[in-house]
Amino acid sequence: MKIAISGLGKMGSQIAKKLHEDKHIVIAHNRSRSVIDDMSALGMTGAYTKEEVVKSFNGERVIIWMMVPADVVDQELQEWLKLIPKNSILIDGGNSDFRLTKKRAELVKDTGSVLIDVGTSGGVWGYKNGFSMMAGGDENTFKIIEPVLQTLEKPSGAYNHFGESGSGHYVKMVHNAIEYGMMESIAEGYRLLKEGPYKNIDLVKAGEVWQHRSVITSWLNELTKDALKENPDLKDIDGVVVESGETRFALETAKDFNIETPAIQSAFDVRLRSQKGEINFATKLLALMRNAFGGHKINQK
Repeated sequence: MKIAISGLGKMGSQIAKKLHEDKHIVIAHNRSRSVIDDMSALGMTGAYTKEEVVKSFNGERVIIWMMVPADVVDQELQEWLKLIPKNSILIDGGNSDFRLTKKRAELVKDTGSVLIDVGTSGGVWGYKNGFSMMAGGDENTFKIIEPVLQTLEKPSGAYNHFGESGSGHYVKMVHNAIEYGMMESIAEGYRLLKEGPYKNIDLVKAGEVWQHRSVITSWLNELTKDALKENPDLKDIDGVVVESGETRFALETAKDFNIETPAIQSAFDVRLRSQKGEINFATKLLALMRNAFGGHKINQK
């Protein structure tokens, strides 16, 4: 399948590489020219402008996967809609607010094209392990792009279509909210080991034992104990933890539907307080976890 990947950051570049290696025809587009050059060197078609992207399809159906930050999606859509022909497919693979996705889908539909939402998880490990993808939007259009998802799930990822427009981003939003709570619990637990009554507990060994079929065996725990092995005292990490927006959307939705989410709210509040200077061993671990699975920048002293 011929597809353009617009936004070649940490995940976008991996998506492009994975598709290219599975014999899809990939058109690589990004704001930064150097990244396009890197993709072109691998054999992809480089497109330095949006006009070049559309032209590269040579009259074939235009399919563009946008992997861009949520705060620029509206601008990106406006620019693409001025260029793409009718019957094009736009895919939003980022962490967009599902409420905005529903509105954006209507906007795209009015121009004669289709917007599909594909919430994508897997971080910087998706290229190796496969991505987890949560899709929403027109089912017939979903079936058209399914070969792309089948490639991206290899070898051990997964995907599913969850219904009408916005449903994919909604499932991904809830996923990220759960992630916040799980990360916070793990970080607090290791802090208890570190600062509790027993001063000589080996945190890495505890994590290793937990990782062998205990109830809390998980990828997050594995990443945490591996990070502690490399940096047991979390040296030079200031412990400020960013919140990306999706959990904020989840909490707003929970409030709208009178759904109690105390664990997620508490985890969210910890991140906000860290940005105001309330840092500790647990918040440092949170920063390390985010870096380990997503390549997110670690704030350092």
